[in-house]
Amino acid sequence: MWYFLIKQNTLDRVQYQSLQKRAALTEVELFNEPYENWYVFSIEKDAYTAFMDHLDRAGIGYDLATERPTRDEILNIMR
Repeated sequence: MWYFLIKQNTLDRVQYQSLQKRAALTEVELFNEPYENWYVFSIEKDAYTAFMDHLDRAGIGYDLATERPTRDEILNIMR
């Protein structure tokens, strides 16, 4: 599995729904102010390239991980 982390406020509703359909699993990591909420899209290895190409063509920024990051790891990204 590959895990794409995307800030919630960078996606509009249509983009989110489109990505959600492409993902094996979508999770939302909720944080309190001043931190932002993040989407974590779990992608099967065979769909990785197509998902990444879609994000790149749409100009959507993301962080990528091969293991599901913990909340603390996501917080470290924001610090």
